[in-house]
Amino acid sequence: MADNSAIRPLLEVKGVAKAFGPRLLFRRVDASLMPGTLSLLAGANGAGKSTLMRVMAGLTRADAGTVTLNIPDEKLGYMAHATFLYPGLSARENLMFWARAAALPDADIRVKNALETVGLSRHAEEHAGIFSRGMAQRLNLARLLLAEPQLILLDEPATGLDTASRRMLLELMLEARSRGAAILWISHDVEEDARHADFVFTLKDRALAMTPGGAAC
Repeated sequence: MADNSAIRPLLEVKGVAKAFGPRLLFRRVDASLMPGTLSLLAGANGAGKSTLMRVMAGLTRADAGTVTLNIPDEKLGYMAHATFLYPGLSARENLMFWARAAALPDADIRVKNALETVGLSRHAEEHAGIFSRGMAQRLNLARLLLAEPQLILLDEPATGLDTASRRMLLELMLEARSRGAAILWISHDVEEDARHADFVFTLKDRALAMTPGGAAC
């Protein structure tokens, strides 16, 4: 893990609270995501992990507190349960659409490299609508990585992935951490993934606690 003592967080959350009607999910949540770190977001089902991540991504408004993003919006990558893919377009066409929508330079090269990175080069011209869940997740990951985001928020990204694909996902996130990105990952296998994490944030009893991960030990 990089020495972050004099580096500004990429994302700062201070005193954040969120409720749905009378149900309070969490309150007074504080967190900072530093460059060059991989963190897990853990908690029981219904604790509010996905909601907190959506608040961090700017997709859901907090009821209290502040969320400060210290990077350009286009350098934030968010991957939710939905794949945001167009089933009638090929894998390559999907990525070209997103690359052009983001006005990324060298779109053809970026798309080619992204497909190679996630192991979908042989399926580049196949429609995304016929992909298995695992293949769709790979393509969604390729979409997220096109812009080389500095902050990566992943909501259970390993869903539907086989062992080899999960290993590939971890390797890509470790590579992103090595280039200075910050990654926050909602994992369905915290015990395993915490071995590679710098920090583990746990939502419990409407509060967020932070502990060192295996990579920090």
